[in-house]
Amino acid sequence: MIALVGDAGIAYDDVGSGLPVVFVHAFPLNRTMWEPQVGALVAECRCIPIDMRGLGDSAAAPPYSMDRYADDVVGVLDVLQIERAVVCGLSMGGYVAFALWRRHRDRVRAFILADTRIGADTIDNVERRRELIEMAESQGSTAVANAQIAGLMGKTSRARRPDIYDAVHRMIAQAPTDGIVGALEAMIDRPDSTETCATIDVPTLVVVGDEDVITPPKEARRTCDAIGAGARLEVLTQAGHLSSMERPAAFNTVVSEFLASLLYN
Repeated sequence: MIALVGDAGIAYDDVGSGLPVVFVHAFPLNRTMWEPQVGALVAECRCIPIDMRGLGDSAAAPPYSMDRYADDVVGVLDVLQIERAVVCGLSMGGYVAFALWRRHRDRVRAFILADTRIGADTIDNVERRRELIEMAESQGSTAVANAQIAGLMGKTSRARRPDIYDAVHRMIAQAPTDGIVGALEAMIDRPDSTETCATIDVPTLVVVGDEDVITPPKEARRTCDAIGAGARLEVLTQAGHLSSMERPAAFNTVVSEFLASLLYN
């Protein structure tokens, strides 16, 4: 489905009923990365995976920023007449979640923050992103997929799950170049969210793969510490940066337990 949000058509799915859960994907993937979660959780909640503008089936409509991505999520909620939702974001999706809290905290019921970080980019991270921008513009999305894929997957998944490896590579290779570049620029420009996390007062589940080399468990612990008593940490073994895809059953179990706990809060 497509929601018209300002000047852009934002693609989303809306399946199931009950507690609304918005799923925000990683860079530079799309909403199909959440299929294992939608399939498992549809019986207990209303699952709404969304493509960020410029990626997946959403329109490319610059300029790109975390704030604009957050506004797009709220635009979809408005179309669906949903007042508050649980927001589940992985990696870049976590950055969008922090922007949502800064701009639209009244729309957030709870957070699930997976394999993400609260800090802004370091100088080294900015340099790597600028190199990816140059690669995307000169060589295309497949080159970006070739460069990114190894770091996105944990060592166990790379060795044992070629199906996931191929699916992720294909997803990145099919991503529009404009959307890749826009997302990279948005990540470079995003603010440090440490002070934002200190204001989060809704229940928060933080999930991380123990083989995540991009945002390792120490980053997840830092996120929990910044949020405080309302946050709980789950570390999934034999999972890398894309923990929801690499260990879907384990990820779904901790998420399902968390969502069930919200019904009693």
